[in-house]
Amino acid sequence: MSALDEIRAEKLRKLKLLEAAGKNPYPNNARRTHEIGQILGGFNVLETEGGSIVADGRIRSIRTHGGSSFIDIDDGTGKMQLFLKKDEVGEEAFSLFIDTIDIGDFVEATGVPMRTKSGQESLLVSDWRILSKTLRPIPDEWYGFSDEDERFRRRYLDMLLNKEVLENAKKRSVFWNAFRTYLLSREFVEVETPVLENTTGGAEARPFVTHHNALNIDVYLRISAGELWQKMLLVGGLPKTFEIGRIFRNEGMSREHLQDYTQLEFYQAYSDYEEGMRMVTDMYRFVAQETFGTLEFTIGEHQVDLAKDWEVYDFCEVIQKEYGIDPLTVTLEEVKAALKKAGIEKDAESMSIGRGVDLLWKRIRKGISGPGFLIGVPVYLEPLAKRSEKNGEVVERFQIILAGSEMGKGFSELNNPIDQKDRFLAQQALRDAGDDEAQMADMDFVEALEYGMPPSFGFGLSERLFSFLMNKDVRETQLFPLMRPRD
Repeated sequence: MSALDEIRAEKLRKLKLLEAAGKNPYPNNARRTHEIGQILGGFNVLETEGGSIVADGRIRSIRTHGGSSFIDIDDGTGKMQLFLKKDEVGEEAFSLFIDTIDIGDFVEATGVPMRTKSGQESLLVSDWRILSKTLRPIPDEWYGFSDEDERFRRRYLDMLLNKEVLENAKKRSVFWNAFRTYLLSREFVEVETPVLENTTGGAEARPFVTHHNALNIDVYLRISAGELWQKMLLVGGLPKTFEIGRIFRNEGMSREHLQDYTQLEFYQAYSDYEEGMRMVTDMYRFVAQETFGTLEFTIGEHQVDLAKDWEVYDFCEVIQKEYGIDPLTVTLEEVKAALKKAGIEKDAESMSIGRGVDLLWKRIRKGISGPGFLIGVPVYLEPLAKRSEKNGEVVERFQIILAGSEMGKGFSELNNPIDQKDRFLAQQALRDAGDDEAQMADMDFVEALEYGMPPSFGFGLSERLFSFLMNKDVRETQLFPLMRPRD
């Protein structure tokens, strides 16, 4: 029998003792009158009043000395000490506690607030009952919990043992709700768009494919938070929309990338990317302050201050300066030569000018701390953005650059149905040639544009921003990242 089996057998024995004593190890209800946070926050008043209260929580430690036991319990709002005395609860109840209760069990205690001789705020227990008997020990009681894969597989234990993980979960909620608050205060309408699609749109990514049994068709899990759908809502007369939702991309995993994650996208009619840059700057500062209480961050080797003036980087100028090629006139052979010189090894047979130029940019990006906006991107790199009126070979798009990575993208939305159709067909040609990340041609969206969409600004960001501001691996900041099944 393994050590774990022995511990579990002992816990089952204690469970039987509770049942033999007429106690239900898993009662249906709790009778808590106060959360622990409330007790600690109003302790002086409760102590003065002297009335009996009821507290619930998971046992985190037990220290027994003769006829007294000091127990720390935690209910998620705080941790407090229970003072269990044989003289107060009676010998039978005291002995049952000592014989059957372990660290990790959930208990309920009735008693009065009091301070111990050392001044510790406590609850002098007059009665107790079991709320949930655990059958497995909290890991650090017997073997530790340092393996990263196991931490991610059993995140609930990671949260119990590492308060930082618990706080991260709370902070993540604050982060997304700060965006929601910002947009709702500006009269944006929160919407929900389809997760299952006949045609993926709104990004360049490899989708997941699944089968819809009722319709007997294959469908795709969406790769954007409803970009094309939200723009159809602009056609329909909703001038400001946003969605915070899950998206899915069947691509590689890294410190920055996962296959399923949360993304925000919003769209505003009668606006453009210049107005969008001002709005996004203000929004990022608001969210950072609400979530972290600061605008200054250390992210890897980068120091980032969101309060300073954001820089502007011109895509073509940056590429020309670094590699000596002009993205607007470059040939495929020149792109391949620049990739080779830069030491970027990719499959030359399936390489396109757009894919190659983008790879060259990503090499430069790693050294830029930001905050800043990347602008002046060639039309062939962005099928959904409006052409610049100053230079029709580039689009009115910006990407937010922070700590060497892209932390959001926005543009003046393309509302010319003829131009949109041509760009979709160009992307479809790339797909037909083997580029499975190129965008699919969505002619239903083109049809919607033919009914008229006002000039608009759109923007999207993923939870990568949260992980970067936390200075953590993106898997670390997800509650339950996808893991390969155990063998």
